[in-house]
Amino acid sequence: MKRILALFVILLAFTGLVSAQAQSVGAYTTLEEPLAKELFDQFEKETGIKVNWQRLAGGEAETRLEAEKANPQASIWVGGVGLNHMSAKKKGLTAPYVSRLASNTPAQYRDAENFWIGLYVGPLGFITNTKVAAEQGLKPPKSWADLLKPEYKGKVRVANPTTSGTAYNVITTIRYVFGGDEEKTFDYMRKLDVSIDQYTKSGAAGGKSVAIGEIPVAIGYAHDMVKLKVEGAPVEITIPSEGTGYEVASMSLVKDGKDPVNAKKLYDWILGKTAQDIIGKWYVVPLSKLATKNPVAFSLEDVKTVKQDLQWDADNKVRLLERWTKEIGSKR
Repeated sequence: MKRILALFVILLAFTGLVSAQAQSVGAYTTLEEPLAKELFDQFEKETGIKVNWQRLAGGEAETRLEAEKANPQASIWVGGVGLNHMSAKKKGLTAPYVSRLASNTPAQYRDAENFWIGLYVGPLGFITNTKVAAEQGLKPPKSWADLLKPEYKGKVRVANPTTSGTAYNVITTIRYVFGGDEEKTFDYMRKLDVSIDQYTKSGAAGGKSVAIGEIPVAIGYAHDMVKLKVEGAPVEITIPSEGTGYEVASMSLVKDGKDPVNAKKLYDWILGKTAQDIIGKWYVVPLSKLATKNPVAFSLEDVKTVKQDLQWDADNKVRLLERWTKEIGSKR
């Protein structure tokens, strides 16, 4: 009898352990940490499902998924430039999923085969610390051409395109500015390198450095910059006059993830009204019609954008990054 009772206790403990494990989901996210925490904490509060998340830059997330392909450690990837998600799809790292809420997002911002879906859009821009710039005799740059001027030598910060989707978007944007001419594009990137003091791992890092006065100018996404300005940083945000690129921050399920059921629950929840309103507060341009846009955020209608071919950008990413590394990154 004692043996039966002991086995019963062990069985209950095992069942409880399995249940606890079932009520969690592993996630990689490219959202800034405070934003990711806000989103995932609310999901846990409403569903009881804990999100075990890790913040990675877009390129890092893709590399991690590729390295873990045989044994995925995450089941969902939330945020990150859409090009990384497109590349991950091509490498067989993600899985298709048709959410009942996907139709709230315009078709041009979701994968035709349902491998990824866009969450929000954000244009590239420049952020300038007005106090530091004044002390150094600089004016906020208003064009891509401005960044090549001698006075900006060593005064600009941007992410490394091999780790950041933001920075890769800079390369593709310059290519569109030059009408697809890659020689002119890389000539520009080499000249821009003279103005760059350092390449950060994350796309948002440069703006934070500008906000605290560590560097006068940085390139990044406008929504990250607006947040810094709203929080009181002495900064001015400008959009390049020749035209700018933009990200489509996206979400994908990881192929063969360990928590597919809860990953789909999180995926659906993020596309729902509560999560979309949270995303709308982040100064981005939300894509779902369920979301409420923050009135101080930039809209694509407010800026001149280049005409991006996202599929081309994704298909040529490896080649362009190899060229950037060979001609620029390796020479730093």
